[in-house]
Amino acid sequence: MTYRFISDLHLSEARPDLTEAFLSFLKRSESECEQLYILGDLFEIWIGDDSPSALNLAVKNALKHISDLGVKTFFIHGNRDFLIGDTFALETGIEILPDPFTFKIGEKNILLSHGDFLCTDDVDYINFRNEVRSPDWQKNFLSKSLEERRQIADALRADSKEATIQKAEEITDVNQAAVESLLKAEDPDIFIHGHTHRPNIHKVTLGDANYDRIVLGDWGPQGWYLDLNTDTYTLEKFDI
Repeated sequence: MTYRFISDLHLSEARPDLTEAFLSFLKRSESECEQLYILGDLFEIWIGDDSPSALNLAVKNALKHISDLGVKTFFIHGNRDFLIGDTFALETGIEILPDPFTFKIGEKNILLSHGDFLCTDDVDYINFRNEVRSPDWQKNFLSKSLEERRQIADALRADSKEATIQKAEEITDVNQAAVESLLKAEDPDIFIHGHTHRPNIHKVTLGDANYDRIVLGDWGPQGWYLDLNTDTYTLEKFDI
């Protein structure tokens, strides 16, 4: 059985090429994997399951199609699409997982996350994350009209881009102590995450324990995915 993992596609109306690449990727995946895991930031912005855009409809239809064909599809919230909810899951056939999430492939323990909660050096972001992940904030936001939500989301995105430009590169990466603490607590054989846009395979040794930390790449000029089975894994990229 092949398990496939992607993250950080950041689909938006401004990048129809990414949407087309994703739809083609799903078509190929119908025959290439049995389970698909989307580890956050499928969308650049998600303002609620009731948003009726053509992009959202196309993606929902494609996910429903691959789910109906028997490819089990799972999703972990990212920092852009944390408002994806039960309605989206019902309409697409996906299952929303908690972050982090652990399961087994054969004898291996696999740990999954979007990865943003490990960026503890970015104090401003962590404070913002805690605020917008609270039920009260989300209830208040979703009670607004679609137009109001769109304006708020656009403003937050612009502020985030400006803030990121001014931050040192190491600030926006995962904190190594936070990663090591998570690995010790969960003790996975393989830890897979996205968010940082720094695709790589890290070999981590802590005492007598060895871990593989695999960072998925974001989609832009190239798309990234990880294929994993009971014996091997490969981190792949392709041109968009």
